[in-house]
Amino acid sequence: MSHITVLGGTGYAGSAIVAEAASRGHQVTSFSRSLPDERIPNVTYREGEATDETALSSVIKGADVVVGALAPRGALAGPFREVYRTIARLADAVGAPLYVVGGFSSLRPAPGADRFAADLGHAPAEYHDELIAVAALVTDDLPATPETLNWVFVSPAARFGAHVPGERLGRYRLGDDVAVQPEDGGAISGPDYALGFVDLIEEGNHHRAHVNLGY
Repeated sequence: MSHITVLGGTGYAGSAIVAEAASRGHQVTSFSRSLPDERIPNVTYREGEATDETALSSVIKGADVVVGALAPRGALAGPFREVYRTIARLADAVGAPLYVVGGFSSLRPAPGADRFAADLGHAPAEYHDELIAVAALVTDDLPATPETLNWVFVSPAARFGAHVPGERLGRYRLGDDVAVQPEDGGAISGPDYALGFVDLIEEGNHHRAHVNLGY
């Protein structure tokens, strides 16, 4: 079993990934700015700010896999991309692959087509800055990292999040950077996204790749 560190491990996607990985017997460390009221058995919870490189280093050191489940809002609204550049550097230094929770807008409707982020008419204006910041990770920042860093950017379907939690169905479809349901964006529940996410970690078949999970 692997030692998996989940940055943002108490958020919607992060907590689902923590739960799924722990249920499979992995050694899991959850790092977040606050501790949850309810804790998952056999998970180590660490509290800290993602903008604190020393704190990040302390939880990434010794990890076999690093998961980034951070959102570009609140204290991370401005430094989001810089924080991920730091995470990538620290993961590369310890030889751990980096799996990032992505966004639907980073995907394409068809092979070679512009990403959905090129025209954000599908999303409310108040979310545009967040969507652009997340998309920039896979278009600019992660590809610019050293080849020694294995990263996998995992986009969910359009209808994904605490506002549309869904149920665990025990299935998912895996695609590349083209949405598996481009017509309406599709959907996936938190538990099934986590199911696919941890499968990707365990199988280890993707290298410096953008993939997506949906139904």
